[in-house]
Amino acid sequence: MSSVPRIVKESFTRIEPVADTAIAYFYGRLFAENPRLRSLFPPAMDGQRERLFQALTRIVWSLDAPDELTDYLERLGRDHRKYGVLPEHYAAMGTALIATLRRFCGAGWTPETEAAWTAAYRTVADIMIAAAERDAATAPPWWVAEVVDHHRPAPDLAVVTLRPDRRLDFTAGQYVPVQTARWPRVWRRYSIANAPRPDGTLSLHVRAVPGGWVSGALVRHTRVGDTVLLGPAAGSLTLDPGCGRDLLLVAGGTGLAPLRALVEQELARGGERGVHLVVGARTPLDLYDLPELRLLESGHPRLRVVPVLCDAPPHDGLRGPVADALGQIRERWDDHEVYVAGPPGMIRATVGALQNLGVPLDRIHHDLLEAGRDDARASS
Repeated sequence: MSSVPRIVKESFTRIEPVADTAIAYFYGRLFAENPRLRSLFPPAMDGQRERLFQALTRIVWSLDAPDELTDYLERLGRDHRKYGVLPEHYAAMGTALIATLRRFCGAGWTPETEAAWTAAYRTVADIMIAAAERDAATAPPWWVAEVVDHHRPAPDLAVVTLRPDRRLDFTAGQYVPVQTARWPRVWRRYSIANAPRPDGTLSLHVRAVPGGWVSGALVRHTRVGDTVLLGPAAGSLTLDPGCGRDLLLVAGGTGLAPLRALVEQELARGGERGVHLVVGARTPLDLYDLPELRLLESGHPRLRVVPVLCDAPPHDGLRGPVADALGQIRERWDDHEVYVAGPPGMIRATVGALQNLGVPLDRIHHDLLEAGRDDARASS
């Protein structure tokens, strides 16, 4: 077995304690040696530095799981097309990365360590480049989408409907990256709130969060007729077509969006399975989609919508944290397939509550690794 994963992991532990400084050095060196690359990145680099270190961490600790790593890198390579990344850019990134590791590993940096990192990076770059080239044969790097409807059910919330300029394939439960004209090169991920439609439109539920550049622009400064850019759809919070168990869908806030899409998909199939959709919110105003959900429920007897409010008297449902309410709705859920979406804290509490109610962990699906990484996924 190759010693590369072991050597890379051991040396990476020297970088983790000084990650912020090391990543800042990496970008400083990259831009100093390749000034034109700066135009590929957003004006503010704080979030970008965090995302790079998260990606690097995942790659390092997946080196001895080649199938998992390849899947992740192929998705990353395809996704990077929307930034304008070209094959020749990988060499510049590799040079800056090795220089950064050499500087911050100190005495732990040896010729053997450098050879291991060089080999690992070459493999990573080759996988990403090949995936991007294959994707370029069939799909654009981004889609131009027109805003065809913009509804604000609350001051900090918008339901935005978009029509891409060409077909954008996605599966119910996935998300798309979005860039607005107001903030070029700043992309944020938003879950698609519908199953695929004949007209190709898609809807996003966007909550403006403090400091959220893209979410604020989409909620407060976007109008019908405006255009945005969309990246390729991604995400694994999708239904297993081979599973016949009834569904429990648990949403917190605008985590409702991907679960609403799953409801539409299941109903389009004929609605043979029972579906419980539990919607957690703070106040009645936050139950922004309840009228539409009630309309869906009225036409499908196997769909039950249960609102749960945290900070207000009961309004058409239960009161308290959504995780606590699950046991009041039903004592056990172990015969259901469960999907959870919302803020990270809500997901963790709900997963714990479900396990206490007898649901095996392998039947609980969520997007915790993605939630909260942008100003969109956890709160909008």
